[in-house]
Amino acid sequence: MFKDTKMELAILEAKKAAEREEMPVGALIENRNGEIIALEGNRCRQLNDPTAHAEILAIRKACSVTKQLYLNDFTLYVTLEPCEMCTAAISASRISKVIFGATSTKYGGLKILTKVLSKSDCQKKPEIYGGFYEKEIISLMKNFFADKR
Repeated sequence: MFKDTKMELAILEAKKAAEREEMPVGALIENRNGEIIALEGNRCRQLNDPTAHAEILAIRKACSVTKQLYLNDFTLYVTLEPCEMCTAAISASRISKVIFGATSTKYGGLKILTKVLSKSDCQKKPEIYGGFYEKEIISLMKNFFADKR
C-alpha cells in the first residue's frame, strides 16, 4: 500500500477542520528540500471568509514564510481535488506539483487547469497526481456530511 507522511499530515488537518465544523480539507506545501512550509485546513466559517480554503491559506502562508511571490519548485498536497478558485490560485502561485487525495466530482477544478495548461503558450505546467488515500478521504467526507443531515 502507498504510504505518504505528507498526505497523512494533510488528512490530520482535514480532521481538525471537521472538528471546527469546517468542510474537512487539509493542505500542505513543501519546498524543494522536502521541508514543510505550510500546513492548513479549511477555515471559511471560522474566519467568515469564503476564500479561506486550505489550499489558499497554505499558499498565503508559504509565500509569507518564504517571502516569495511565486512558489516555483514547491509541492502542494491536498486531501481533495482543488476547486476552481483554488486551481486559479495554484496556477497564479506557480506551484510546480500538485498531489491530491480524492477526486471532487462536484467542485473539482483541476480539469480546467489541465485544459488551460495544455495550451502551447503556457510557460508553467505543474505536475498533477491524484487518487492517494482516496478511500480514507471519501470516508471522512461522507461521515462529515452524514453528521450534518
